[in-house]
Amino acid sequence: MKLLLCCSVMLLLPFLAPRVCEAGNILVMPSEGSHWINMDILLQALHSKGHNITIVLSDKSWYIKENSSYYTAYTVKVDRYLEKVLIKKIISEFIEFERGALPLSHFLHMSVGMLSMFTDVQRIIGEFVSAVLDDQELMRKLNDTKFDLLLTDPCWGSGVILAKYLNLPLVYNVRWLIASEGHLAIAPSPISYIPITGSGNTDKMTFLQRVHNMVLYLVVKSQNYLASKLVYQPISDKYLGPNYDFYQLLLDADLWLMRVDFAFEYPRPTMPNVVYIGGFQCKPAKPLPQDLEDFVQSSGEHGVIIMSMGTFVSELPADITNEMATAFAKLPQKVIWRHTGSRPDTLGNNTLRVDWMPQNDLLGHPKTKLFVAHGGTNGVQEAIYHGVPVVGLPLFFDQYDNLLRLKEAGGAKLLNIKTVDKDNNFLNAIQEVLNDPSYRRNMQRYSRLHRDQPIEPMDNAVFWIEFVMRHKGAAHLKSQSHSLPWYSYHSVDVVLILAGAGLLVVLIMFISIRCLCTAMCKAKLKRD
Repeated sequence: MKLLLCCSVMLLLPFLAPRVCEAGNILVMPSEGSHWINMDILLQALHSKGHNITIVLSDKSWYIKENSSYYTAYTVKVDRYLEKVLIKKIISEFIEFERGALPLSHFLHMSVGMLSMFTDVQRIIGEFVSAVLDDQELMRKLNDTKFDLLLTDPCWGSGVILAKYLNLPLVYNVRWLIASEGHLAIAPSPISYIPITGSGNTDKMTFLQRVHNMVLYLVVKSQNYLASKLVYQPISDKYLGPNYDFYQLLLDADLWLMRVDFAFEYPRPTMPNVVYIGGFQCKPAKPLPQDLEDFVQSSGEHGVIIMSMGTFVSELPADITNEMATAFAKLPQKVIWRHTGSRPDTLGNNTLRVDWMPQNDLLGHPKTKLFVAHGGTNGVQEAIYHGVPVVGLPLFFDQYDNLLRLKEAGGAKLLNIKTVDKDNNFLNAIQEVLNDPSYRRNMQRYSRLHRDQPIEPMDNAVFWIEFVMRHKGAAHLKSQSHSLPWYSYHSVDVVLILAGAGLLVVLIMFISIRCLCTAMCKAKLKRD
């Protein structure tokens, strides 16, 4: 009997054991800055599962390392690339403009004035993918490796073209699709209650806000169209042939790993191939380096404030940093400030200025009381995960909208770059958030909502990437909506046909009744 039972268990083991994916070959076309930071975390997780990772990068890349223990890198020489100095220069000019801009000029600058800069950046990326495809030796190696899929961030269009060229399933680590938020392209997006990024609206809009939302929606669609047609379509035509529309290729990814979740995102329609992995880069805090731990512990009962303006903004204008330093010096808390610019004249003894800090570990430290941040997606998600309230100073892109969601949840106070250095606004905002316990209470509630999931976001991301590898794609999850022309998608042609048929029926009935009436009148005249 025991022998029979053992044999039965042995036979059932293949079915009872969790499904695994054999080690796969994953090709990666990453982007720079904070987008690379979260992509890198995902690659480490995939490597830990036994997958082979290969990255194609520029020889002028300033974030992605050529040598790594968990991926192989192919470096492509290019004439120009997104230099860090250029990005910082663009951002500095943008900040100076914002400080003196009126609302109308701000809108025009964001929607029209930055269009040229935006397309120039995408042209540089276009030159990079052209250099990749022109490198015959590299393309031979990539073809010979037999990759299972290509993983990319679609804020740049390079990975889309390479995936089609190599005929690989395409997976996105996504928040942005070139110029717009990813949902706008892949899922139905009623503009009446879905705020466009940059609008500053919530999902509860007045009539004028809905007008503003619609105008921004049209601007974003135009920017995406222009970037697709002016930059990437010629490259697609050259390397893939004239029968492929780049924008359709962009929407045809097998899987969209969306870097938000519905604890953060407003409720909205979605699609089967959209998987939400918001906060996948967050994890429990590790012990701090000893020097940082000593500084944090020296804060006593008052605790610590940390401040970072993200990957691209390492320093602010001198008058603003001096005002911030003055405000920090008046606080009983210790401050850790990621600031690489000149030392502010008013920097207090309670403030530690650093070039880099372990942000996630500091946010998870029990003595951290407040996070002063610009509102980038990574920092916002980490603040939510650890339940730390925020004083936000948004500058551009999605930062205001990210912080607005925290403000609506009661976990953040928002400041404006125009007025942050006036009337003690910065100090007052910090003191309000520190002294009002509702901010921390609301962020901790937000944290519980975010963490209460049946599967960890990173495990979810890895599962679905392996799913695409196991099944050579995920065509059964892809909607055909993106392949329809706009008039078919909105059923304009059907409405016109039905309206025409209805009018024809009415017209026939009218003519029939008129003919009948005429015949009856003639018969009556004959009898008379």
